Order: sequence, then structure tokens, then C-alpha cells
Amino acid sequence: MKKHNTVKIVLVTMLVFMLLSWILPAAYFQESYMEQGRVQMGLFDLFSYPTTAISYFGYIAIFVLVVGGFYGILNKIPAYRILLDKISKAFKKKGKLVVSIMMVLLAVITSICGLQLGLVMFFPFLIAIILLMGYDKLVAALTVVGSTMIGIAGTTFAYANTSVVISALSIKITAKMLVKVIILVVGLGLLIFNTIRHINKIEASSKSKKKTTKGKTETKDSQNSLAAKLEDFVPAATKSKASVWPLVVVLAVMFVIMIMAFISWSSAFSLNIFDKATTAVTDFKIFGFPLFAKLLGNVNPFGNWTLVDLIATMVIFTGILMIIYKIKFNDGLQAFITGAKRALEPAVLVVLIYTCLVIVTYHPYQLVIYKTLFGLTKGFNLLTSIPVAILASVFNADPLYAFQSVLPYLSSIVTKKAVYSTIAVVYQAVYGITMLAAPTSVILMMTLSYLGISYKEWFKNIWKLLLELFVAMIIIFIILISVI
Repeated sequence: MKKHNTVKIVLVTMLVFMLLSWILPAAYFQESYMEQGRVQMGLFDLFSYPTTAISYFGYIAIFVLVVGGFYGILNKIPAYRILLDKISKAFKKKGKLVVSIMMVLLAVITSICGLQLGLVMFFPFLIAIILLMGYDKLVAALTVVGSTMIGIAGTTFAYANTSVVISALSIKITAKMLVKVIILVVGLGLLIFNTIRHINKIEASSKSKKKTTKGKTETKDSQNSLAAKLEDFVPAATKSKASVWPLVVVLAVMFVIMIMAFISWSSAFSLNIFDKATTAVTDFKIFGFPLFAKLLGNVNPFGNWTLVDLIATMVIFTGILMIIYKIKFNDGLQAFITGAKRALEPAVLVVLIYTCLVIVTYHPYQLVIYKTLFGLTKGFNLLTSIPVAILASVFNADPLYAFQSVLPYLSSIVTKKAVYSTIAVVYQAVYGITMLAAPTSVILMMTLSYLGISYKEWFKNIWKLLLELFVAMIIIFIILISVI
């Protein structure tokens, strides 16, 4: 692929967003629709807005760099390659089933926890296993990106992704729960079907070539660009006898902590056990001195964690691994820096994509588009809501911003409250599916950059899946509206 393709795509998107500020007038909704006239974006804003993006969303870029550094350390630990080899060899014969299970787990975790960004911590690990099992980069991308986006589309209890929807439409998080589960299941079914179909196609092509080109030099075909160089994603093979169990325990503990910490216990399930436990620990005093409160600092209870808390957890466990596997500080620091350098482009993409969000926030022309489209029909209508949901998703990288940009206004022009829970399902599902292809999809663009897949190549290989998903969702939406 062309070097830095994903960065170029995002930069072009930024310029398009800038141009739209000169073409379209601005407007915002605050109890009523308010016009502002044109609020043009200037040339120097292109350089100041990334600073704004860093001030608000820089912690996400830091998280990506820390993930890179974490895997830089893992690549210095022989047990990591041994673990990867053991897992890939054990499951290679059942690779399709393993990939399917990965997809289900990632989608369900995202659906329940809203943990799409946090899961990036395990993406390199899962990608390494998939590539070692002999699959190409597209299978790896479909597994980690596809399942995460399906999880967002079929969000169930992830309050972090639905808080704006719930407040803007005054509905409960459990509204239309069965429909959400159906969307999750149907989306996963289509994703798994298309991924396995791609695997079968590559395997059939490979077998055919072995027969027709035996003893000859193979010619380059269209699939070679998706074949992975293992050395780019997996540490060098080792003959070391290092024990893998300490590494397995550390990774398992990190995974469990991540899941427990990001489930919205109080908001989604009305459970305050972790809030009370955290308060009990921080309020505990020894001879009148709050020892744990001082040692821990501002610690959030499980259910209220952010990526910042996850960064702290990763750094702590990185240090533990260095001690267990006797990695010297200087060697570990150098490995961490090397890994962070590998994650530099994905981190830059985070800043650029959130700069796009800053642009449409400071120059709010998107509501003008939505108002025009909504005006084509009366009340809530799929013919206008689906295009609006797609545009809102593309304009706003973050789901909360996407929903905030349109739902308060939509609720002001749709007075039939019985349809509000259906609106929530439609906008949530369309956001998730759109993020499979939007150039402002943080997880997508970071993963494509990491794997070295061009945006054009990605779209060429997933457009059929996108079409199938949208058709399936529209059928579900029509059925849902018909029973209101």
C-alpha cells in the first residue's frame, strides 16, 4: 500500500470539513433551532484545532502509545512468542471456529461494557494469533474492527455509549432490549459468514495455485497485498524455555480488571457495591491517617473507569512483567520506546480524527443538513433518519457527540414519544455499521494503519458486508416500526 495512506485519508477529510464551513451556514439547537450564519474555518485553525483535540482527547493518543510500549516490552519477553506459538498451533486446525469465537467475545464485551477503545489493548495480541494461524491481514482486521463495530451497533448495557441517547429521548437503557440483541446476533452472523467466505476463497485460491504453478515462480495476484509479514507483528521465534504461566496470569488479570472496571454497574444495573467498596477503602484510617486514600490518590470505582485508569493499570503490570522476567530497566525502557514508536502513526490518527470532531463542533453546519433532510418527510421516517444517522456518524468520531448532534433536535420535531425507543435503536445501529467504513472511525483507521491496509483496499473488500448489514438492519427497523 502507499505509505501513510490512512493519514492522508484523514487529512483529506479534515479539508472537506473545512470547506463545508465556507459553503454551509451554521446552526445549533438549544430548546429551539438557532441560526448563526456562516462560521468559516480559517487556515490557521488547521494548526490550532489539533491542539484543542489534544487538550480534550489527548489521553486517547497517550493510551495508544502506552499500548505500543506495552507490546514493545512483551516482544522482549521470550515467553510471549512461546505463548503465541502454543495458542496458534493448538487452534490452527480449528482456526475458523477460533476467529468466530473471538468475534463473538469482542462484540458482546463492547455491547455490554462500551469498551471499544479499551479493547485496543488486546488487538495486537489477537492479530498476532490470527496471523500465526495462517490468515491474512483482512481476516485480522475484520475480527477486531468488525466485531467491535457490531458490538456498538447492538449495544445493550453499555451506558458509556448510550447516555446521550437515554437522556435526549428520556428512555430506559433496557428499552427494546430484545431488538438490540437481535441486531447483535444478526450482525455477528453476517460478519462471521463474510469472514469465513473470504478465508475459503483464499484457501481455494492457494490450493489452485499449488497445482497450476508447481515448479514455477508464482505471479503476483490481488491478494498478496493482504498477506502479512509475520516479523512485522510477531516477535522473533525463540528456543528459550521461559515459562509462560506468569505472562498468562498477568494478561488474564488485566483482562478481568478491564471488563469489571468498565461495566456500568450503577447506571446499567443499579448496583453500588463497587462505589461503596471504593469509599470504604479510601475512608479507612490507621491512627486517624487515611493511608489508602493517600497511596491510591483519586481512584475511580469499577464502573466509572476511563482510559486514564487503564493506562495506569498497564504501566503497573508492565513493571511487574519486567520484574518477573528480569528485564533490566534500561532494556525495558528502550523496548517501551521502540513499541511506542510503532504506535506513533495510530496515535497521530487519533489526534487528527478528533480534530475533525473539533471542526464540526466549532463550525456547527451539520444541523443545517439534518434539518433540511428531516424537512423532506413528516415525523420520524427511515428515509430521512438513516441518511442523517450516517452523516452524524461520519461527522462525529465519538458516539456521544454523534447522538448529541441530532437527537435533541429530532426529539423536538417528533412528538410521538412511543417511537423514541425505536429512534434510539436506529441511530445506535447505524452508527456502529457506519464506523466500519467511515474515515473518521478511530478504531478502523488505527487498525488499518497498524496492519498496513489501505483504506481503498479495505472498502473494496467489505462493501458487500456493509450492504448486507444495512439491508438486514433496514428490514429489522421496518418490522420494528410496523409493530409500534
